[in-house]
Amino acid sequence: MKASAYPAFTATAFLSRLAYRNEVWAGLFGELVTSFAYIAIWTAGFAAMGKVDDVTLPDMITYVLIAGPLLNWNTTRFIREVGGAVRTGDVTVFLLKPLHYPALLLSNQLGNYAFDQLAITLPVALIIALSFGLLPPASLEHGLLFLPYWAMSWLMLFLIATSVALLAFWILTAFALDWFLRGIMALASGGIIPLWFMPAAIANVLSYLPFAWVSYYPAAVYLGKLDPGAAGLHLLIGLGWLIAMAGFVYWLWSHARHRLIVQGG
Repeated sequence: MKASAYPAFTATAFLSRLAYRNEVWAGLFGELVTSFAYIAIWTAGFAAMGKVDDVTLPDMITYVLIAGPLLNWNTTRFIREVGGAVRTGDVTVFLLKPLHYPALLLSNQLGNYAFDQLAITLPVALIIALSFGLLPPASLEHGLLFLPYWAMSWLMLFLIATSVALLAFWILTAFALDWFLRGIMALASGGIIPLWFMPAAIANVLSYLPFAWVSYYPAAVYLGKLDPGAAGLHLLIGLGWLIAMAGFVYWLWSHARHRLIVQGG
């Protein structure tokens, strides 16, 4: 299938979400509750002091939005859809078509992500901005650097989630895989606690793992916690991780296809 055909899957995924309005409202409410809970925790933590290691409460309020709903999108739907297709055998339909399954997943998830950003993240951002205030980028240079980090964050999480989802070809369930990934992301991505507040030994290890490029580094760049030189260097390191993860997904899918054929007899 030509690459020009995949955008149609993205548009279809986006438009199909319009049919599930109650799910959108539930997602919006859930993100608001989660974000307000984190903000309340950080507000209590900063109550006795105005700054901790050059980090202020407004920094953390902005960090909650960036590292949370803006970047660290919910992988549950994605992983369980792949797991369900494997369990029911529906994935065989995609093998009969002239398309690359991971590329199809990429197209579909891009449409879902675009919809979530418009229908959920944007309203959450407006409500938080009106309620608590949000900081602009630390500088124009940091703001411009944040854009490629944003794209890298989405691709990194997609590749990580796809790697985990494809394991369903071997264990035939996605429920445990979803919990496994969410647990790792909560700790390693910096989505809940930034790496700058973690013990140095743990932070040093996590700062070189691909999870940190999902939430921590993009938010740190936006807030100016990395100077432009360091931000550029970590962008190159993140690009290396993207290439490695893309290669791993390709290798995993090449083996998963044959695994499915063996299961089918």
